[in-house]
Amino acid sequence: MSAAPLRFLSHALAAAGSGVLSVSAPLFNLAIPKAGYSLIRDIAYGSEPRARLDLYIPDELAAPAPVLVFFYGGSWQSGSKDFYRFFGQAFASVGIIVAVADYRLYPEVKYPAFVEDGAAAFRFVHDEIAGYGGDPTRVFLSGHSAGAFIAVMLACNPAFGIDRARIRGVIGIAGAYDFLPLYSPVLIDIFGGDRVMATQPIKYARNPSPPMLLVHGTKDRTAGAGNSRRMAKRLSEAGNEVELIEFQDVTHLGIMRALAPGFRARTPLRADMLSFIARMSAPESSS
Repeated sequence: MSAAPLRFLSHALAAAGSGVLSVSAPLFNLAIPKAGYSLIRDIAYGSEPRARLDLYIPDELAAPAPVLVFFYGGSWQSGSKDFYRFFGQAFASVGIIVAVADYRLYPEVKYPAFVEDGAAAFRFVHDEIAGYGGDPTRVFLSGHSAGAFIAVMLACNPAFGIDRARIRGVIGIAGAYDFLPLYSPVLIDIFGGDRVMATQPIKYARNPSPPMLLVHGTKDRTAGAGNSRRMAKRLSEAGNEVELIEFQDVTHLGIMRALAPGFRARTPLRADMLSFIARMSAPESSS
């Protein structure tokens, strides 16, 4: 890929990751390869307008494929699945079905509505993915930032009604898991107060949970790496299977940028995620 498309993709990823959607999705997606997979857009997983997901399906599936359900970040206030073709391509191009889900955002909703949407999206994918060539016994959750909050909360908190045995594994990317007290008036409104511990995934880390891979950049100034360190420690203390990987000098947006074509040499994140999915997909790892 030439330098000009790489610069454009870098700026577009930064805009999408920050919630500043100043670059149109069609232009943004021009730099993403289209070969090796098909894209089915706007599949409804519920009745709300934002209850939609996109499916990236690898070409020529020889057997039921593992499935990765992804929730993007945006401080629970912004974001669109339309900007995540780079994520879908990263994994569909190597045989994994990817579902990228929209969910309701503030100010339309507050906590826990966006987590409830994540639960609905997961249930839909689990129940319907066999019809698209996926393996319902190998469905993984993933998310970045606020999306990692959703994925990990679903895996740890039984209040959202997800059978943990149906989640083969969870990959949290630069997630927010333990971030009290809150100082932003908007976040205080979203979570119903500045110190509501029931809104924090770490509160539920001692519950039996699926295996997790938590990854973070050490230069993350948005959701500091301490979120993943503390979450991993609490999960491990409770006997849950967890792996923590930190990437030196990687930022909150840079960690996602490393999944896009042309940037993958910057961190081994994609390889680490693929390795985790392969290990957890092995027959002896099933619960």
